[in-house]
Amino acid sequence: MVAQIIDGFAIAAELRQDIAARAAEMKETHGVVPGLAVVLVGDDPASGVYVRNKLKATAECGLRSVEHILPANTSEADLLALVGKLNADPGVHGILVQLPLPKQIDADKVLGLIDPDKDVDGFHPVNAGRLSIGLPGFVPCTPRGSQILIDRVLPNLAGKHAVVIGRSNIVGKPMAQLLLQKNATVTIAHSKTADLPGLCRTADVLIAAVGRPLMVTGDWVKPGAVVIDVGINRIEVDGKGKLVGDVDFASVVEVAGFITPVPKGVGPMTIACLMLNTLDSAARRIAAGK
Repeated sequence: MVAQIIDGFAIAAELRQDIAARAAEMKETHGVVPGLAVVLVGDDPASGVYVRNKLKATAECGLRSVEHILPANTSEADLLALVGKLNADPGVHGILVQLPLPKQIDADKVLGLIDPDKDVDGFHPVNAGRLSIGLPGFVPCTPRGSQILIDRVLPNLAGKHAVVIGRSNIVGKPMAQLLLQKNATVTIAHSKTADLPGLCRTADVLIAAVGRPLMVTGDWVKPGAVVIDVGINRIEVDGKGKLVGDVDFASVVEVAGFITPVPKGVGPMTIACLMLNTLDSAARRIAAGK
C-alpha cells in the first residue's frame, strides 16, 4: 500500500479562491472589506517570513491588511495600547500578534487583551472555552485547516479512533475538540504516554503535532490510516537545510492510506484559515449590525 497524498497546497488555493469571491461579494453588497491587523515586534527572521506570507495571502484574497512593525525594545505598555486601539477600530476585523514576543512582554497578557471577536488566531481563553463547549467562536488556524484536510478524505469520523500527538493550546487541544465534534473517539498523547507507538497503531486518524522531526515512523501507523503531519522542523541533510515534519514520510507513506506532505501540507491551510477567520469575523459583525 502506498498512501495517497493530501495536497494541502492545492486545497488551500481552492479555499483562498472561495474567500476572494466571498470578500468581493461582501464589498459589493455591504461596502465592507475585511481588515486584518498584523503586529510584529522585533526582527526575528522566521517571524518576518511568516508575516510576509500572511500579508501576501491577505492581498490575494482581496482583504485589507494593516501592518504594525515595532522595534524589539517596545514596552509591554505600548504594545497593549496598540492592541486597545485595534480593538476599537471598526475597520479591523482580525488582530494577529505574531509570536514569539520579546522577553519583556507577557504574551498571555497581550493575547488576553485582544477582543475575542477579533481573535482570528483563536488563542483567546474565551474562544478556547467556546470551542470546548461547542459554541461558535474562532478556532486556531492550524487545527481548522487540518480538520478540513481530514474531511476531504474521511468525511464521516463517527466511531473512528483519532490520536493526537501533542497537547499544546495552539494545536493539540483544539484539534482534539474538533475531532470530538465530528464524533470521533479521541486520545491525546504526549511525552508521558506509555507505549506511544502501540497507541498510535490503533489510530484510524493520526495527527502529529509534537515538534520532533521524523518521530513517527511506519511501524507506528495502522495500515490505511489518515496521517496529518503538523510538524515543521528544519534539519541538516548533507550540509543543507531541509524542512521535514514530525512524520518520517518515506516510511509512513508505505503504510498509511492518506498522508500530508511537509511542506505543502498543513502549512498552506493554516494561512488560508487565517484569511477565512478574518472573513468570518467581518461577516459576523455585519450580521450583528456593527
